[in-house]
Amino acid sequence: MTNVGLLYVGAVLFVNGLLLIGVIPGKSAAILNFFVGAMQVVFPTIVLSQAAGDTAVILGASGLYLFGFTYLYVGFNQVFDLPGEGLGWFSLFVAFCAVVFAVLQFTAVGDPVFGVIWLLWAVLWFLFFLVLGLNKEHLTIFTGWFTAIVAHVTGTIPALFLLAGAYAPTAAAAWAVAAGGVISLAVAFVMARRTWRPTASPGMPAEVAA
Repeated sequence: MTNVGLLYVGAVLFVNGLLLIGVIPGKSAAILNFFVGAMQVVFPTIVLSQAAGDTAVILGASGLYLFGFTYLYVGFNQVFDLPGEGLGWFSLFVAFCAVVFAVLQFTAVGDPVFGVIWLLWAVLWFLFFLVLGLNKEHLTIFTGWFTAIVAHVTGTIPALFLLAGAYAPTAAAAWAVAAGGVISLAVAFVMARRTWRPTASPGMPAEVAA
């Protein structure tokens, strides 16, 4: 079930990236955030209820709540037009936890691929903190592009490998994911430079255009 959840993490991050860029309206993106957020709360709860004290299973399921609460938070913010500072500071908490999960993946679990994936999520959620928590609006477009691209590097592609039974936690695969993350940052920077606007365009929120 967690593999299925990872696939939809890729989907909702892609949509949220487009939301930050200004391609998708907030209320439209909220629907998928509610669906995936609920999934990422229900699935780990089921897993934990059947874990029977297995610490490896508990560790694997516990991180999913970080995503579930994030997406539910995004959904409520968009539907009720709430300020983003609360979500931003929660994102800082998620970024810190993601670093811890990355270390555990490298050490206790012995999975360098997901170690790198958790580090990329730490970078992504730290960017959410900067944009929403500290109102660094000039990073919005860059963060949107990075979110839309890294969604597939950390979510869609690994999930498809897992679901196909072709996943291998090798060092080579970890380096490939790391390279994908660096490429995602580079492409996001280039695209942000091309799409940056000093003032809001018609139909685009000022905080997205900044």
